Amino acid sequence: MYLRSSILGLTLAFLASPAALAHGGAQHGNKAAIDYAQAEEKAFGRAADPAGASRTVTIDMRDSMRFSPASLTIRQGEIVKFVIRNRGRLLHELVLGTAEELKAHGEMMKRFPGMEHDEPHMAHVAPGKTGVIGWQFTQAGEFQFACLLPGHYEAGMVGSIRVLPAQ
Repeated sequence: MYLRSSILGLTLAFLASPAALAHGGAQHGNKAAIDYAQAEEKAFGRAADPAGASRTVTIDMRDSMRFSPASLTIRQGEIVKFVIRNRGRLLHELVLGTAEELKAHGEMMKRFPGMEHDEPHMAHVAPGKTGVIGWQFTQAGEFQFACLLPGHYEAGMVGSIRVLPAQ
């Protein structure tokens, strides 16, 4: 009995923690709090201040489980301000990453659909709202963006980013 109540207590404590909160109806996270000088380097780049972007790309998300545009070409080193607009009635998100990372994260979200995440390469956007991501693509290669909410990725809500080597 003691063990069961201890496990229940730990489970409730975990569920009450900010890391375990469910995806809400509004964009989560505080992108303004990012220390861009200390941004973590990922295989596909690092967070960058959108105010310093050399280019703005607007991406629309729709309930047809599609992004528009669905493919982008970017130059290595370029800082891009992504303006992500949810044109649907469902909650959507845009997550940047490698194909492998996005697939793995999507699988984890299927197992834990209420998981909360707040990373600078993600924008969680409520219907009719807009999110912003500032990103510097430091590596040339093929990358993706996707909505990893359960069922969306599987329905084809994924786009491609081709990063060309710097000139």
